[in-house]
Amino acid sequence: MDLIWSILLVIGGLLLVIFFSEQLVKGVAGTSMHFHVPAFLISVVFLGFDPENLGVGTVGSFEHVGGIAMGSIVGAAMVAMALALGITALLVPLKFKKISWKLLLVPFVSVLLFSLLAIDGRLGRADGIILIAAYVFSILYLIYLNKKGISIKAGGEISEMLHKEKLPPGWKSGGLLLLSLLAIIGGSKMLVEGSKVLLDHINISDTLYGMTIIALLVSVEEIARELPAALKGKSDISMGNVVGSVLAFFLFNAGVIALVQPVDLADVTLNFYIPLSLATVLLIIFLLFFLQKIPRWAGAILLLIYVGFAITGYLL
Repeated sequence: MDLIWSILLVIGGLLLVIFFSEQLVKGVAGTSMHFHVPAFLISVVFLGFDPENLGVGTVGSFEHVGGIAMGSIVGAAMVAMALALGITALLVPLKFKKISWKLLLVPFVSVLLFSLLAIDGRLGRADGIILIAAYVFSILYLIYLNKKGISIKAGGEISEMLHKEKLPPGWKSGGLLLLSLLAIIGGSKMLVEGSKVLLDHINISDTLYGMTIIALLVSVEEIARELPAALKGKSDISMGNVVGSVLAFFLFNAGVIALVQPVDLADVTLNFYIPLSLATVLLIIFLLFFLQKIPRWAGAILLLIYVGFAITGYLL
């Protein structure tokens, strides 16, 4: 009975988190527009904004389930960088205009900084402050590049809401934001509590569970976000989604998670998951800068990297 109940908790929590994350984005966008914040600034500040993973990861760290917390960062980023981008490029080869190295510095430095701070096996509150500060600096840097004519095509939920949705009035947006935030916290709590019981019944670590199962379930919409843009010939949106996801996951989400509760990292996270995520970022930067495209063969490689990420993690 405990097993069935835990599965129901995980499913129910996941549905709550996914549904209210979209409502939260709508609330954030509507509230920002109410205060007359320019749409471009909202898109850049919330580039890659992912409340699903942020909520699950934060509750995971608070409940001392480090594997779920790290899965919401590294595992989720690999879904966006390797799985979603790999499937997209395999189906629709991506071509890009010349991309400035100054822009590509952002994802590289984000993952590198996270990797250096994690090298001691722990993400503490001081690390969280550094990551949040780096996130703010990165946003200011992107705004500076835009003024110099080097811009990023913002994708993601916030950008979609700003351009496609009729947003509710200011007070309704504020109320929706608060309600959604509470619902995401509650749903994340259900998901994590159910996962803790579930992990007692299945023979895998919380790290493997968080890096693969939870990361995939919570982040699978990355595929639904990147593929339609590619089918419409908007490769820049796919690139913006990857850059934004790396920025949000490795700096903002990781910073908030570490501030809520310091996280101890498993050896496999330090020795395998993080190095592979850094290597994946380097591969994507190489493809974007030197080839200015992600052909089918590169999409296949990215897809194989994700499969290796999941299978090798289990074997280790």
